[in-house]
Amino acid sequence: MRYLLPIFVIALAFSSCKKKKAEEQAIADETTIQNYITENGLNAIPTGTGLYYVIDVQGAGLPCTSESTVVVAYSGYFLSGTVFDESEPTGVEFGLANVIAGWTEGIPYFKEGGTGKLLVPSALGYGPDGNNTIPANSVLIFDIELISVVQ
Repeated sequence: MRYLLPIFVIALAFSSCKKKKAEEQAIADETTIQNYITENGLNAIPTGTGLYYVIDVQGAGLPCTSESTVVVAYSGYFLSGTVFDESEPTGVEFGLANVIAGWTEGIPYFKEGGTGKLLVPSALGYGPDGNNTIPANSVLIFDIELISVVQ
């Protein structure tokens, strides 16, 4: 029993340190995204989670939800403009519940036929671990076209 208190204290300290790093990263991402918006003259709308979206064309088709299956054509790139992933122009089908949080949250702002941009902070992308060619704590930009909502 006397060993549980030190373990608890260590776990609490580790958790506190991890939370502080996440908060610092969120502030850094917000600054980075704000600078990108300004430098590129974007009319970006914040969602309150760190995500920003730009609607070029709203779309007139069906809306989707965070649980929908959709077909999206996209190009994903870093702030430098370097493309790290893109679909064919015909798009790719996927469930919004099975992708990064930035897409799950952001794509439902568009209707079928809609186009625009998602500015995704690292916490809603691949976070502190990164993923293959995406470095840890990367802000990601996606040009997207919501081609269809699968019924």
